Amino acid sequence: MNQEPQTLYIPMGVKPEAEWFPGFGKQQLVQSIMGSGITVTLATLIWLLKGSVPFAVVTFLTGVSASVMMTTKDRHNLSVLDQLRFMIRFVKSQKVYPYRAMNEWPWQENKP
Repeated sequence: MNQEPQTLYIPMGVKPEAEWFPGFGKQQLVQSIMGSGITVTLATLIWLLKGSVPFAVVTFLTGVSASVMMTTKDRHNLSVLDQLRFMIRFVKSQKVYPYRAMNEWPWQENKP
C-alpha cells in the first residue's frame, strides 16, 4: 500500500464568468450601461442648453468609450472603477489620532 503523494493543481487564468472580450463580461456590461445612461443624460442636457449637436455627440461617444474602458478588467482582475472603490474605502477607513506634545519631565526644565 505504497501511495504517491498527491499534488495540488491550481489552474491559472480561469475566469469565473464568460467574457465577450478579455476583461469584459456580463457584470462589466451592466456597469458600462449605467455609465452610458449618465452620459446620455449629460449629452442631452448639452444639446438642449447649448444647441450644439456635434458637441453633444462627441460627449456621448467619449462617455460611452470611457465607461467601457473604466469597467474593463486588466490581467490582475482589477478595473479602474474597482481601484477607485478601493481607494475611497481606504480613505474612509483611516483614523486620525492627533498628537499633542506635553511636557513629560517638568522637573528637568529648571536644571542647567
